[in-house]
Amino acid sequence: MRILLHGCNGKMGQVLTRIISQMEDIKVVCGVDKNPEKFNNPYPVYDSLEKVKEKVDVLIDFSNHSALDSILKFGLDNKVPLVICTTGFSKEEKDKIKEASKNIPILNSANMSIGINLITKILNQIAPILYEDFDIEIIEKHHNQKLDSPSGTALMLADAINSSLNNKLEYVYGRHSKTDKRKKQELGIHAIRGGAIVGEHSVIFAGYGEVIEINHTALSRDVFAYGAIKGAKFIIGKEAGLYTMNDVI
Repeated sequence: MRILLHGCNGKMGQVLTRIISQMEDIKVVCGVDKNPEKFNNPYPVYDSLEKVKEKVDVLIDFSNHSALDSILKFGLDNKVPLVICTTGFSKEEKDKIKEASKNIPILNSANMSIGINLITKILNQIAPILYEDFDIEIIEKHHNQKLDSPSGTALMLADAINSSLNNKLEYVYGRHSKTDKRKKQELGIHAIRGGAIVGEHSVIFAGYGEVIEINHTALSRDVFAYGAIKGAKFIIGKEAGLYTMNDVI
């Protein structure tokens, strides 16, 4: 499997570079990064997708949502499947991904962890059972360099809950300056930024006599890299369409 690693000199790009270098059946044949000379990678690195000359089987993206247009253009022009792991997309950008997926296979997930994606399935099942008697809150913690807030994963968890409840919940972020009581339909989402926290997510179901918490902690970035590789293996050869890690699982 020949991989084009987009965002190869970022934190996740370097984790993927290390892990893939230890595998026999996968190879990063080239990378793209806005700082192409930042690291001495064992593959050519370009500052633009337009300069890529190598033939690739799949593009894995861990960069920034602002690069979406060029990624979709590369995939469409070259009929290359995309594994988009970046977060922070606007509704308009998500619509662009959906439109492009009509012509090429795209795997898009806010979190590539197998554990997180299993939790979304669990939440989809238990939220309708607990909602009447429990208030639901989400807390996410990340390192102090993370750009988007709340995290894409927190929103993914919230959407899993909300979709199981016919989308009747109202997302409330942080509750800064709010002076009224919590409404039943609220789903509180809270973001913490500090230090080198890789990623922690807690979903809290708070009742009157008991509290249920579902927690996930990423101990290293390796978990996201292995998920991305699993996603890349999955997407190659698939028909055009929009896929998620739930399809991989």
